[in-house]
Amino acid sequence: MSEHQHRHGQGHQHGHHHGDVPAADFDWDALAAHLEREAELRAPAITGAAQWLRSLRGETDGVRRVLDVGSGPGVIAGLLADAFPEAETVAVDQSAALLERARARSGGRLSTQQADLPAEFGKLGEADLIWSGNAIHHLGDQQAALTSLAATLRPGGLLAVAERGLPMRYLPRDFGLGRPGFQARLDAVHEDGFSTMRAELPGAIEEVEDWPAMLTRAGLTPSGTRTFLIDHPAPLARPAREHLHTQLARLRDQLADNLAPEDRTTLDALLAEDTPTGILNRSDAFFLSAMTVHTARKAA
Repeated sequence: MSEHQHRHGQGHQHGHHHGDVPAADFDWDALAAHLEREAELRAPAITGAAQWLRSLRGETDGVRRVLDVGSGPGVIAGLLADAFPEAETVAVDQSAALLERARARSGGRLSTQQADLPAEFGKLGEADLIWSGNAIHHLGDQQAALTSLAATLRPGGLLAVAERGLPMRYLPRDFGLGRPGFQARLDAVHEDGFSTMRAELPGAIEEVEDWPAMLTRAGLTPSGTRTFLIDHPAPLARPAREHLHTQLARLRDQLADNLAPEDRTTLDALLAEDTPTGILNRSDAFFLSAMTVHTARKAA
């Protein structure tokens, strides 16, 4: 995401923090495979975002150190390393297991740094470019987190915060099971759960999520917001359908108690592996989402 967001029933671009769930509750190796596949599906949009960041930086030979804060297994950190080959790219995460995965998949291109945020923002070291994808919203005080990242930037440095965007869509409005509008109803349940998660975070502060305004309050000058499309049309390749199946199974675990009975029945039908209406076998399944990136610059 944080790839952390998968624990609340929605796929986003990447990032990872424990947030509301203790690290011990997860099999990080198993989760890493799911998070890697999610990031790989989103790779074209992330590559586009990285190239945009290059254009915003101008003279890229001044980019000596890049941080991916909330890197998970390092897919996006690897794409940032591709876009800024002259820089040291550091994957920063709370999970040692996911950082080991990042090291293994990078072939030595990435450095890694374990950090428990927000307590260890001060240990990140200076950087010329910081990327944080769906990680800030898993910290209680989002404004304080942005201010800490801004303090980490070198003069002229750029902070890129990928937050929210649009929820994933993977089936037509009416796909022949249950009442039409199934995914919109899942979104509503997810948003309630997301708000509860935010409220229960340590030190939680309610914040109007105007990201450019928040970046300004962090002492930076906004340098643009862009949205990047993730579009894999039907029919999906088998690995993408398997990813959707895993995502729907996580939805079933997390949201089932808050779904109407008819929607639980629909969800179970989509998870059935041996029927033509299951997500693994549907020819109408697709993968469509959007990632919004907010950027701001530190004064030179």
